[in-house]
Amino acid sequence: MDAKEGGIMALARNVTVNLQNGDPKSTIYTVPAGKKMIVVFVVVKAPTASLAGATDVDFGDGAGANTWLNAVNLADLTTSAKFRVISSLNTTYTIFDAGDVFGVKPVTGAVLDADAIVDLFGYLYDE
Repeated sequence: MDAKEGGIMALARNVTVNLQNGDPKSTIYTVPAGKKMIVVFVVVKAPTASLAGATDVDFGDGAGANTWLNAVNLADLTTSAKFRVISSLNTTYTIFDAGDVFGVKPVTGAVLDADAIVDLFGYLYDE
């Protein structure tokens, strides 16, 4: 779907991110030049190990990846058969600008050395 049509689209698919306690921010998507982005939801799936302990995971831009959703609890994703849909419904956010780097940062991450796959869905439109 062309971003000019205004529908939700997969902006990034199957991005592997690090979610162990102490891991740095992982980049999921960088907003292209001349575009703005509205994030609608994120899917976290297929953890490589249990995410037990991952009780404070932030999503967004900036060094702390904390401008979209903060303190997301992913601790119940204990097997690769589980997934979590993280949504922005019923909340006001700032629109992401060209060059913003949307990512994820485990503030209190998984006890085990665990990665997961993230898909990002939202809108892109011209500035």
